Amino acid sequence: MQYQIKIRQTLDETWNEWFAPLAIRREPDGSTLLSGNFTDQTALHSVLNKIRNLNLELLAVTTTDAPENYNETK
Repeated sequence: MQYQIKIRQTLDETWNEWFAPLAIRREPDGSTLLSGNFTDQTALHSVLNKIRNLNLELLAVTTTDAPENYNETK
């Protein structure tokens, strides 16, 4: 399942290692969008715990049922 996690603070590329394999995208409003797939709920909660421990403000967590390149015939 594809997740998008939005936080209020701006993160730059120096945070890539902390949040790998998620993609980090800075938004025009100054927030940051972390996006990617998680293997299970434990992996998702691990990232959410990092956000909490770094005292970052969580704005939203959204999901999509399938990544963009999903092929139902597989």
